[in-house]
Amino acid sequence: MKQLNLDYLRSFVTVAERGSFSAAAERLGLTQPAVSLQIRALERHLGTTLVERVGRVARPSAAGAELLAHAAQIEAAVAAASAAVGRRALGGAGRVRIGTGATACIFLLPPLLKKLRQAFPQLEITVTTGNTADIVKAIDENRLDVGLVTLPVAGRSFEITPVMDDEFLLIAPQGMKLPGRITAASLVGKPLLLFEPGGNTRRIADAWFARSRVQVEPIMSLGSVEAIKELVSVGLGCAILPGMAVRHLRAGSGLTVHPLVPRLHRQLATVIRRDKRLEPGLAHILNAFKGLKQPQPAARSTR
Repeated sequence: MKQLNLDYLRSFVTVAERGSFSAAAERLGLTQPAVSLQIRALERHLGTTLVERVGRVARPSAAGAELLAHAAQIEAAVAAASAAVGRRALGGAGRVRIGTGATACIFLLPPLLKKLRQAFPQLEITVTTGNTADIVKAIDENRLDVGLVTLPVAGRSFEITPVMDDEFLLIAPQGMKLPGRITAASLVGKPLLLFEPGGNTRRIADAWFARSRVQVEPIMSLGSVEAIKELVSVGLGCAILPGMAVRHLRAGSGLTVHPLVPRLHRQLATVIRRDKRLEPGLAHILNAFKGLKQPQPAARSTR
C-alpha cells in the first residue's frame, strides 16, 4: 500500500458509504470531479479497480471491499497516533525514562514524583535503578532520558549538573562501643558492612579509608541499603551509609547514627545527553531535580 493518501482513502470510504460520487462530494465539501480524480489516483496506486457502478449506485469492487474492511482500522490508528503526538506537545505529557540508584529511588524520588504526577497527570514516568556506570551507559544509548547519579561521571556527550550533596554517616547497633570521633582508624577491627563493590558509593567509602592509609575488610557487602540497615539492627555490625537513607529511622530501631571524621560526602548530579531534545515532560523532571535540597543530617541516635 505504497504512497497511500489518507485523504483519497477518506474519499473512497465516503463514496462507499453514500453510494454515489455526488453524495460523497457534497459530504466532503468537494466537487464531484475532484472526488472522481482522487478515487482514480487511489486505484492507480493500488493497481486495481476499487469502485464499480451498478446503475446509478457506486459500489465497492471485491478489492474495494477488502480495502474498506481495513479502512476503519487505518483511520483509527492515524487518529490514535495524532492524539498521542498531540499529548506530547502539551506541557507535562508524554514519557520520561529516569535512571537512578536504589537509595535515591527509595528515599529521594517518592515525594518528588508524587508532586510531578499531581501537576502533570498525563506524564508517564518510568524509573530504572542501577549503578552509575550502567545508568550512564543507558543514557548514552538512548535507553534512558535522564539520570540522577553519584559523581564522578565523564563524557563529552553529556550535560552533567550537580544538584545536591549527601553526607555519609555511620550507623551502629545500640550498645556497640564506639569512640566520640568516628575516624577511619577507629573502625579497624570493627565488624563493618559496606555497599557491594563496583558502584561509585562503594568507591567513595573505600577512598575515605585509603586517604587515612587504613585498610578494612568488610564482613559483608550488599547491594541493598535496607538489607544493610536490618543487619545492623540485629547486631551484625556497623555500616557507612548515605545520609538520605538514615535520616528517617523508625523510633525504636535500636540504631545509633554518627558523623564521620573527616566528614564524607557524595555529590548527586543529573546526566543527560547534550543533543537530547527537551520535551516538556523531560524539562519538568530536570527542573524538579535541580530543586533538590541537601538532606538534613540524622540525629545522633534513635531509640
